[in-house]
Amino acid sequence: MASPVSRRAVLAALASLPLVLSNTGNGLLAREPGAPVKRFARSAQRHFGTCARIDQLDAEPALLEAVLAQCSSITPEIHLKWNSVENKKGQFWFEPVDKLIALARQSGLTVHGHTLLWEQSTPDWALRQMRRERDWGLVEEHITRVMGRYAGSIKRWDVVNEPIDTQNGSRSLRQNTFHKVFGPTYIADALNTAHAAAPHAQLMLNDYSFEYDNSVERDRRAAFLKLLERLKGDGVPLHGVGIQAHLDLGKGPLSERGNRQFLQAIADMGLFILITELDVKERDYSASIATRDQRVSDEVRRYLDIVLAQDAVQGVTTWGMTDRFSWLTSKNRGLPYDVQMQPKPMLTALAEAFSRAA
Repeated sequence: MASPVSRRAVLAALASLPLVLSNTGNGLLAREPGAPVKRFARSAQRHFGTCARIDQLDAEPALLEAVLAQCSSITPEIHLKWNSVENKKGQFWFEPVDKLIALARQSGLTVHGHTLLWEQSTPDWALRQMRRERDWGLVEEHITRVMGRYAGSIKRWDVVNEPIDTQNGSRSLRQNTFHKVFGPTYIADALNTAHAAAPHAQLMLNDYSFEYDNSVERDRRAAFLKLLERLKGDGVPLHGVGIQAHLDLGKGPLSERGNRQFLQAIADMGLFILITELDVKERDYSASIATRDQRVSDEVRRYLDIVLAQDAVQGVTTWGMTDRFSWLTSKNRGLPYDVQMQPKPMLTALAEAFSRAA
């Protein structure tokens, strides 16, 4: 079990801010020591963050240094999920989140709550009990317990994660256990339950695959908007949406028009938008490292130039800082730092995108 990150380690990391280099000719960025991405995000009235695990931050000083230097927000990668908090019924494990929040408070980071309901992170015992008893009280207890514990520390929550499925779903909603047991109203029920548990919290839905110009992602954009319209029309407490933005170099061109219209439609409903899980999946590992890194940074730059033009987009979070711990495997070079914690062109692309949006 990881020990808490020491105050000395935090102060050392904060004192060591890396150099952000610009290769643009428009004067937006300078070769300025101590110019982290979060500073450029702040100048654009946004935030920049990443997901992290306290055990990895504790074990890897260079990762801790990068997170504290570059980020103004942090998302618990796994330890707020139900199967981490209560993997066995009645046995609760809050220690990793408590430690991450303590680090965040000490370092001036905000914490994003991810996630309350997601089929893939629900413990088997809870899924079985829901199917057997069909009692919303179980879900209500979980949401109330977690949100109540962190009411003073987490103000923004992904309440339902990945509710959309336009290919195998029912009326474009994913046929997960929550849907099968409680029906399509489970999304509204979860948001209402979360609002009752933390009346002042900002509540969100979080989903993926909206970025590209293909029929699947066009359908997903349309389905997500219809869901948001229904919830808003019914007066359900929903304040924002998370767009995961797992970019993919094998999916073809980004849909500039589709993304702009999608974001504007969300903004027109009075919802804020966060990019919550940004990374890039490569498809060609045979090219040189320099070529691969350029492709990744170019895709990030293209995407952020689209989304940061929308005022409703309040921040960007990468799904990790280093390829070493990427869910896409460590050989994929789709995050700001490589496996040796060396910064890559993607880090500069992030800073430049925020700078252009300022």
